[in-house]
Amino acid sequence: MLIHPTSERLIALGLTGMVKALDEQRQAGATFDSLGFEDRLGLLVDREAAERDTKRLTTRLKFAALRQAACVEDLDLRTPRGIDRAVMAHLVDGGWIRRHENLLITGKTGLGKSWIACALGHKACRDGQRVAYHRVPKLFEALAIARGDGRHARMLKALERTELLILDDWGLSVLTSSERRDLLEILEDRHGRGSTIVTSQLPVEHWHEAIGDPTLADAILDRLVHNAHRLPLAGESMRKRAATLKPLDPKRRA
Repeated sequence: MLIHPTSERLIALGLTGMVKALDEQRQAGATFDSLGFEDRLGLLVDREAAERDTKRLTTRLKFAALRQAACVEDLDLRTPRGIDRAVMAHLVDGGWIRRHENLLITGKTGLGKSWIACALGHKACRDGQRVAYHRVPKLFEALAIARGDGRHARMLKALERTELLILDDWGLSVLTSSERRDLLEILEDRHGRGSTIVTSQLPVEHWHEAIGDPTLADAILDRLVHNAHRLPLAGESMRKRAATLKPLDPKRRA
């Protein structure tokens, strides 16, 4: 068999996974001799499919730019935070994203709101969905700059096409007039077409005041809240708890 010309042809076709699997079969020698042609070919195809899946996931995670490297498998359900296991299982399943529903995660600082949002974003990437993470203050800054250099419409279009948009740290300050218009535009474009996760220290009932303008607040919340799942967190700060439980360094001075 002309191994090297075959490998070169596979590389030229972009089938690098098959090249690796073919090389492994060569080096294994007699291990694969008992397998028929179709079985050995099937192993090559499976390897190629796995390689492509990994590359696509890497691309989706790079685009998502998640703030934290969080996975749903690492979610702490033992620490009391008001997380219902059945509700979390439903969120991890991801059906709500396919139905274009939203998720509102609220609670005081340190309870893991951003971590949970990023973990769900990571799971959505693994499920083949396009995800984007943004801290709300920085997103509004970027949109303001984009409005000045002609990229504003393009940024809004990219947000519209995202299947899961994560808006972190919402409600830290009352929105300005341009921020209200941008937020309404984003939610209007995404309504019924994509899902949005919002994390906030403010309870949902105070979001109206954080938006500022009563008319625009009604329009924004109508598109965001009415079909949203809610995950209100309560309890002691996870960061404070971790610092309390952390053993003291014996070399550290008192």
